[in-house]
Amino acid sequence: MTKESADRYFLGIDVGTGSARAGIFDGSGRLIASDKAPVALWQEAGDIVEQSSEDIWRAVCRSVRSTVGQADIAPDSIAGIGFDATCSLVVLGEGGEPLPVGPSGDPARNVIVWMDHRAADQARRINQTGEKVLEYVGGSISPEMETPKLLWLAENMPGTFSRAWQFMDLTDFLTWRATGSLSRSICTVTCKWTYLGHEARWDDNFFRSAGLGVLADEQFRRIGTEIVPGGTRLAAGLTVDAAADLGLLAGTPVAAGLIDAHAGGVGTVGARGAAGTVLTRMAYVFGTSACTMSTTTQPSFVPGVWGPYFSAMVPGLWLNEGGQSAAGAAIERLLQMHPYSAQATRAASEAQQTLADWLAAEVEARGGAGMIPDLVGELHVIPEFLGNRAPFADPDARALIAGLDMRSDLESLLALYLAGLCGLGYGARQIVRVQQEKGIAVDTIVVSGGAAKSRLVRQVLADTTRLTVAASASPEAVLLGSAMLGSVASGDHANLGEAMLAMSVLGEVHEPQAALADWADRRFEAFEALQKVGRTIRSAS
Repeated sequence: MTKESADRYFLGIDVGTGSARAGIFDGSGRLIASDKAPVALWQEAGDIVEQSSEDIWRAVCRSVRSTVGQADIAPDSIAGIGFDATCSLVVLGEGGEPLPVGPSGDPARNVIVWMDHRAADQARRINQTGEKVLEYVGGSISPEMETPKLLWLAENMPGTFSRAWQFMDLTDFLTWRATGSLSRSICTVTCKWTYLGHEARWDDNFFRSAGLGVLADEQFRRIGTEIVPGGTRLAAGLTVDAAADLGLLAGTPVAAGLIDAHAGGVGTVGARGAAGTVLTRMAYVFGTSACTMSTTTQPSFVPGVWGPYFSAMVPGLWLNEGGQSAAGAAIERLLQMHPYSAQATRAASEAQQTLADWLAAEVEARGGAGMIPDLVGELHVIPEFLGNRAPFADPDARALIAGLDMRSDLESLLALYLAGLCGLGYGARQIVRVQQEKGIAVDTIVVSGGAAKSRLVRQVLADTTRLTVAASASPEAVLLGSAMLGSVASGDHANLGEAMLAMSVLGEVHEPQAALADWADRRFEAFEALQKVGRTIRSAS
């Protein structure tokens, strides 16, 4: 930052599954202010999960206006804006009119959320094509990605499919709404739409084999013809209408965005600090789902792990992406199942904490992470409520619990909570192992996301994976990653690598507890045995 730009700020905007959040940062990455607004979610039978793009935009505007007000800064001091969002599919008719995407027929519900698995059959059929493109999604496309969702629409709602003017990833919708630009981020289309970033092209043969040849026939005009790196300045910045909505100045630079997890990766993997490097750190973004991201100089093909994707997160480097489809959501579901949950929720509310944070404090009061073997006992959890994203690429996998007894007290709720956290840690350990087997070096996990703010969660992750776990010094690493995009679009930083080094630094570092090594290894063996039993039972059904 130059002296002249000392009071220039960068706005990061993050749209997650349940809320839109905004954060304002200075040139050193210091958080000045942040706020959030809720986003509506509709869930129905048939694995249907939908949202409204208009509701999302209103939530974005509320969070931005509130954040700028809290920061008490002039709108003209916002030098650049970056967006990130979940990898959800937005469907728009002519002029941006929302179109219905599900059985409700409600045009306001025009977003198929990332966690919607209605397209599981379409994903299976696409995988049966054996097209070479599939090598760049870990060998198996997921129903969480956009191509199966597009095929579902074409087959089940042909009216919507034919009327659609644009199909967009949610991040690209937000930048379009802000600037009018139809440019797509290389992050979104490479990671979720099968764009071949390293060759700068769509694969016609793949779309024809997948049953979506019409998109190839029209030269992909509805899914993106201009693909740009994250951080690229779009159009002439904020439009007059968007600026009025957000309470900002027209013309403020807006960057091409990233998927939310990838913004968390940008906010952490290049941070200043002694633990690991950008090539040995695996980002672990722990929210409703969990995403893992590892960067390499050369492509690494890891079965069951998405990618390799070129320049999808760090420009010029390859990305492998894994994770768990349900992480924070899995813990929440586990806790809701327990008979003591309602009583614990009341206590947490009285303490003005979330239930998970309250339980973590209870664990700390009982001796912390070192006491987990005694607290968990013989309880084991495979938290795959929404399938296994990686490394098995098995959307049909389901959660299993072994070792339940008749207790219904706080101690048994704590055991279930901790067993669920351990299960997530062992899932991450499996991803690290398959990546290491393909030559991807991982010595440090850098965490971000809401759940990763807990010291207990970070220590459990270190103990279960047997790796160093480092937190970001920033309380909002995902928002920071998006703000970095704004700093590049504004010209304050020449590129994303420079922004990462200037604006992010590692915080607390956790090492695996040596005293728990044997216990953790035995638990991992039990985790894999139970996981295997679950697959065997399912195959016999």
